[in-house]
Amino acid sequence: MSKVITIVNQKGGVGKTTTAMNLAAYLAELGKFVLLIDMDPQGNASSGFGFSKDNLESGVYEAMAKQKRFYDIIKNTDHEGLRIAPSSSNLAGANVELVNMDRREFQLHDLLEEVKHAYDYIIIDCPPSLGLLTINSLVAADELMIPVQAEYYALEGLGQLLNTISLIQQHIKPELKILGAVLTMYDKRTRLSEDVMNELYRYFPDTIFRTVIPRTVRLAEAPSFGQSIFHYDPKGKGAKAYERLVREVLEKYETTET
Repeated sequence: MSKVITIVNQKGGVGKTTTAMNLAAYLAELGKFVLLIDMDPQGNASSGFGFSKDNLESGVYEAMAKQKRFYDIIKNTDHEGLRIAPSSSNLAGANVELVNMDRREFQLHDLLEEVKHAYDYIIIDCPPSLGLLTINSLVAADELMIPVQAEYYALEGLGQLLNTISLIQQHIKPELKILGAVLTMYDKRTRLSEDVMNELYRYFPDTIFRTVIPRTVRLAEAPSFGQSIFHYDPKGKGAKAYERLVREVLEKYETTET
């Protein structure tokens, strides 16, 4: 059965989509079968792999609205072994439409039952909010990865996110776990980055990743070319950092399973 990892932080601009894309891409590079699900109406993960949300006939929304089978919306990417369930422009209305649905928090969870058997890993990219699309992404997950950028306001709102996760653990999915927090946009030349790292240990004393993701222009450029960092700049420091992060994720799972 596949492992489902949701990448979540309700703050925008923290490197969440970059992390989702490159985590999925490098898992595929290592021979895993991976599905990336774009739950963000902005569709950045979709466009980052060359799929414009405005030109898609169907995506995650159409599957959630029961207009399409989930299997039928999935697209191949340029990475062998990596597929994507893209975001179409209709997804923006889903937060409102989900309100009146039965099992509204479980819509994505239930859809994944159709395809889980085909993948080693399913990576979910959330919108920068705590609405119903994000709640669906949390309920569908086995574990959560929380990117936190090395900026002054990085930890603002983190308490609210952790409270939401706690409520889901208490009332909906007790087995939901935090895989870890990862520091992004890190600049070792600044004291601020060190200060944020130290603060992060207070929130995640046992689950912070050793890997930090550096601030680099190449990571920001790659999605505009419809590529992961492993195709756009495979020898750069961004690619090397995400390679280390993926190996750390696999190490955590291997430790758990033995």
